[in-house]
Amino acid sequence: MNGFKKYAAEFVGTCVLVTIGCGTAAALGCDGASIDAAYVLTALAFGLSIVAMAYSIGNVSGCHVNPAVSLGMLLSGRMSGRDFGGYLVAQFLGGVLGAALVGAFMGWNGKFGANGLYDGDVALSLLVELVLTFVFVMAVLGATDKAENASVAGLAIGLSLTLVHILGIHFTGTSVNPARSLGPALFTGGAALSSVWVFFVGPLAGGALAAGVYRLVSGKPKPE
Repeated sequence: MNGFKKYAAEFVGTCVLVTIGCGTAAALGCDGASIDAAYVLTALAFGLSIVAMAYSIGNVSGCHVNPAVSLGMLLSGRMSGRDFGGYLVAQFLGGVLGAALVGAFMGWNGKFGANGLYDGDVALSLLVELVLTFVFVMAVLGATDKAENASVAGLAIGLSLTLVHILGIHFTGTSVNPARSLGPALFTGGAALSSVWVFFVGPLAGGALAAGVYRLVSGKPKPE
């Protein structure tokens, strides 16, 4: 039952993240080309969604709502392989439902806040996603490493997600989260769906790298 509660929390949290973050991008017409109010508000929508969920479900599941974060936790020895699998299923399903809600709000022929390659450049898009996810997952690992940080960890993580969006929206729309990318890509189709693998590989590589670097700089022993 405890496992189900954690997975349900991850499902709800990821759904909220995609609904609010991608819904804001779609509603305001944020395309990354113009640095305007829509750009800033979209970055804030993603970050504030994490803040809201961290203080809602953080005590249940830790509020990963992101396979890259869960991978970082797994490689850091902070979660089991069984929970990792359960979290991934819940996160991807939550992301699909979130995108479906965006469609219900905005219309099925509209935009879903899907990610896209920067100028069609796969290598640059992968690099952007890897670096931004590395920064974000490092922040998550550091903020959640000590129990005394619990009261401010959600705020720090939400602000970190806002930070990476401020740079990344211009390039790829900012994924740093495969579950955030899959749902919108499924409903958008076309180029968004054919390139969605970039937004799996880049964030997961960034999450894995963050786990290794954080272990090195924090002096944590390698998990058994």
